[in-house]
Amino acid sequence: MRKFLKLFPIILVTILLASCSSIIYSDSVKNSFKMAKKNKRQIKHAISYFHNKGDSLQSDALCYLLENINDHSFVEIALYDSNKVEIPWNVLDYENYDEAIVVMDSLEEEHGELHWKLKEKKLDIQAIPGEFFIDNIELAFKAWKEKPWSQGYSFEVFKEYILPYRGSNEPIDSWRSWRGYFLDSYKDLEKKMNNPDDPIEAAQLINDDLKSWFKFDSRFYLHPTDQGLFEMLMNKIGRCEDMTNLAIYAMRANGIPVISDYTPHWADTGNNHAWNAILTPEGDVIPFMGCESNPGDYSLRHRMAKAYRKAFSEQKDNLAFKLNEEEKVPAWLAGKSYIDVTSVYTKVSDVTLELEYDIPDSARFAYLCVFNSGEWKAIHWGKIKGKTVTFTNMGVNIAYLPMFYVNKELKPAEKPFILRKNGDLRILQGDGDYDFIKLISVTKKNIEKSTEQKQIVFLDEGATYELFYWDDEWKSVEKQVAKGDPLIFKDIPKKRLFWLVEEGSKKEERIFTYDNNKQIWW
Repeated sequence: MRKFLKLFPIILVTILLASCSSIIYSDSVKNSFKMAKKNKRQIKHAISYFHNKGDSLQSDALCYLLENINDHSFVEIALYDSNKVEIPWNVLDYENYDEAIVVMDSLEEEHGELHWKLKEKKLDIQAIPGEFFIDNIELAFKAWKEKPWSQGYSFEVFKEYILPYRGSNEPIDSWRSWRGYFLDSYKDLEKKMNNPDDPIEAAQLINDDLKSWFKFDSRFYLHPTDQGLFEMLMNKIGRCEDMTNLAIYAMRANGIPVISDYTPHWADTGNNHAWNAILTPEGDVIPFMGCESNPGDYSLRHRMAKAYRKAFSEQKDNLAFKLNEEEKVPAWLAGKSYIDVTSVYTKVSDVTLELEYDIPDSARFAYLCVFNSGEWKAIHWGKIKGKTVTFTNMGVNIAYLPMFYVNKELKPAEKPFILRKNGDLRILQGDGDYDFIKLISVTKKNIEKSTEQKQIVFLDEGATYELFYWDDEWKSVEKQVAKGDPLIFKDIPKKRLFWLVEEGSKKEERIFTYDNNKQIWW
């Protein structure tokens, strides 16, 4: 029996009463005209086409896209050195991820610290021809109206999760929609189905085909942007964002409302993740992984502090709509079109803190951060009211650090804490706590095992390890060389967050607390 997850309420932007179909433009569409600049004639061409056609639903669909288009774009990222000189980089020049990392390290030795930075941003409203809008809308309606498994979906679901013409910030390779390609690819799908009314079965069959030719490749962690359809058809490999986009193309083209949910930063390991989910006509959410695992067969393996959903419509409750002019926030939190769906995937609890640290004059918001790949990274925000801040719907059983964002840097706003499964907080680093402990470590990550006779040591013999504890920054305790036995650190402050790092590592080691003579990993 399938396990269904209840659909998180979809927050949709309120469409102003003025309709594109009447050629009386709403304020939002007028704003899009201003943004369009030289492309304004193309936008008006599409509006006139649907007005003359006399299809009010298709006119409303175009209006919906134009009401929400201004933040959507293709963003090209490139590799630069500290002198802002672009460094040529192509992940496909290397046989595998490890080889690419070695070359990346050698480039940093030659050029100094390298950074991914914005090279070009192409706004959709300034680039998309009118014929592309027409093509996208008519093909989307064709699938929604004609496919037997699409008949149970409302116009609201159609607009948000079938109609949009892009999955993320990927390039749009040509001004002909991907819809025609995938609509034709699966034109006989109904004949292969046991129940043509079942969108889950349709999604499974399409995904089975995608799995046969597109694979995950870790080299694309070092590819700065998501791939467009042409790239994916040529390369047949990519990262999880590419896989979710490919599933979105293939399934939305066939009238199936498939979405991409994601966590920006895992809470108990490094990196991030994106996956798909299908919405059922009954309002359930069934996660799966495009090109890898079908609906009903997929599960998420790591702890999530936050899960978000990519939307096309602007979400007016997002942080981006609360900022003053020139106010800066951690980059990805400035997005206008994502929805918090954490409660769909894990147990959550609100976190309310009284801030004892001094609040910077410029700080109106605080951020809750998780430890990911050697850094504290912002995962959610809260508005500071007096000395109080609340962070909503946080994943439980996770270590967090509250921080301010000042001069484009995250700085501690409070002590770290564990959000327990019952919603209680365990504060780490209590005031006036000067008791010390002896810490014994047999591993740098969560793989500890033991036998009745002897505790197994998972440390590389001859490697140097450094123990840190958190006290508004990572403070070094001591370095030791592993000799086959557990590492023993004496007179260590208790009730702290610890981090054992191997010299020369990529700092992917996990943080831990030390309770009852045991490392507890976070």
